[in-house]
Amino acid sequence: MPSLQTAFGFFLVSALLALSPGPDNVFVLVQSALRGPRAGLLVVLGLCSGLVVHTVAVALGLAALFAASAAAFTALKWIGAAYLLVLAWGAFRAPVDAAVAPGAAPEADGWRMVRRGLAMNLTNPKVVIFFLAFLPQFADPARGPVAPQLLVLGAIFILSTLLVFGAIAVGSGLFGALLQRSARARRTLNWLAGTVFVGLAARLATAQR
Repeated sequence: MPSLQTAFGFFLVSALLALSPGPDNVFVLVQSALRGPRAGLLVVLGLCSGLVVHTVAVALGLAALFAASAAAFTALKWIGAAYLLVLAWGAFRAPVDAAVAPGAAPEADGWRMVRRGLAMNLTNPKVVIFFLAFLPQFADPARGPVAPQLLVLGAIFILSTLLVFGAIAVGSGLFGALLQRSARARRTLNWLAGTVFVGLAARLATAQR
């Protein structure tokens, strides 16, 4: 297992990485502003569920196989870009006649937000490459088998992401709730969200390994 000092240092580095601008935290910020803090937290839950998959893939060596396949990388990034464009189309066409009350998303919509976060994370091949390059740097073969260490490090990364992204979701959701009181502000938010999704799709479509 990683030493306490390694685990603490890894947590701090992970938190800083979660704070740095990137597709996932921008996605959380936009969804929270549009739908409230509860919806944003559900998106965070979906994103972190995707990180569980990536952690297990790295620990089992599956991520290395994926990284070696240019076809798999290309296929996944195009799937992710297409998914983001679907979200953009939905944001551009979203009705503005009624505001979304913060924390009032129905249960069915809540599961949709979890799935949205999960899909956002799993269809980004750069996350797989990042985990494959990042986690092993903090594993020490002298302390025992590497795979269990990678699982522990992945859990620490997920915890830091959950805390940082959760704070972003709550803050953005509360601010967005104030804007949702105005039909003009809701229309602006929808178009801003759609534009952000298009930008994220373009970034993902042009990503290189």
